[in-house]
Amino acid sequence: MKAESHAPDSHSPETQALVDTALAALGDLKAKDVVSIDVRPLTSLADVMVIASGTSSRHVKSLADNVVVKSKEAGFKPLGQEGEKDGEWILIDLAGVIVHVMLPATRAFYDLERLWTPGASSHITARS
Repeated sequence: MKAESHAPDSHSPETQALVDTALAALGDLKAKDVVSIDVRPLTSLADVMVIASGTSSRHVKSLADNVVVKSKEAGFKPLGQEGEKDGEWILIDLAGVIVHVMLPATRAFYDLERLWTPGASSHITARS
């Protein structure tokens, strides 16, 4: 699966394997608008965030489940998963890689790409 990437340089072999596994799992079930973002300059929580959309809450759940299954098959144990009950936004923590699978409306509202892409926004304005 070809994903838009915001990665300035290479990752460790383990991180790259995690990213490749997540992207393949998302591609298997036809995730929409997949992007991977190198977040190392911004946080120590993870090296990469992968963001993808599903066409329905059922599709979002299936995509997230496939990421978990394929990660385990590849020898990576997910640290956690949140949001699977509602299926609007599911987060899978794979240690160095965090995967967000969202409905398009939820993704547009939270706009994680802008938040986590270095230099995408010079400042955030608070609403009064």
